[in-house]
Amino acid sequence: MKKHIILIIAIVFSTSFTALAADPTSSPKRIISLAPSMTEILYALGLGDQIVGVTTFCDYPEDAKKKPKIGGMSNPSLEAVISLKPDVVVMTTDGNPKEFNDRLIELKVKTFVFEARRLVELPQGIRDLGAALGVKDRADRLARDIEDGIKRVKAMHTAARAQQSGHPKKVLFIVWPEPLIVAGPGTVIDDAITLLGEKSLAASAATAYPKYSIEEVLRQAPDVICIGRGRTSMNEVSQGLLARLSSVPAVKKGKVFYVSDQLYRLGPRVISGIEELAECLK
Repeated sequence: MKKHIILIIAIVFSTSFTALAADPTSSPKRIISLAPSMTEILYALGLGDQIVGVTTFCDYPEDAKKKPKIGGMSNPSLEAVISLKPDVVVMTTDGNPKEFNDRLIELKVKTFVFEARRLVELPQGIRDLGAALGVKDRADRLARDIEDGIKRVKAMHTAARAQQSGHPKKVLFIVWPEPLIVAGPGTVIDDAITLLGEKSLAASAATAYPKYSIEEVLRQAPDVICIGRGRTSMNEVSQGLLARLSSVPAVKKGKVFYVSDQLYRLGPRVISGIEELAECLK
């Protein structure tokens, strides 16, 4: 549970930064990944054997667990990174500190900063990464697969909704129950709900992962509640919260679903995550 909370904090309080100085290398032999999403993309691009270091949160695919660890996303160890003598360090604007990238550049360590943060930005982000790492053709194929997957899932859910009547469903996606943290605007989760033609309950929140009160959830009365499992089995952790929300339509009608972490990571499994969410919204 402790690691899960740390990961949530990393997501919620990640430092935003753009236009970082990057000096990507071509065909690197030793790659360090500073984010789970980056690790998944690197493996999908066939670069798993070149990965020499990952964060403690990089747990997919299974082989990633065997890689040397360099610390967390928000607090990687500079000493550990340098000791692994990377040709390039791959990092992301969504979770990694800008200062760490600046320090690596000062030490003449080449970096690539993945700037995509939204679902619509993912394919181009993969293309840019593939071009920088010398696997352009593989990256183009992966990007096209994701683009095709997005279109397919959207079309299928749109067709299913056309057979139903009524307004779009109000969806609450819970990231953590105590304190209650939900997915809001600017997140892949919010993008996925919108893509499927439904309404994210926290779409108008001021932050990407706002804290919500029980009173606010009761007032907005979600039709569907999704609870992200992440690294922790959330069934037991969320029981107290659901008891207090027993009067909302989602709980009364049995429309509470525990879903995987696939939408937490902007990577190759995001299509499976959208498909999983679509099943919950039928």
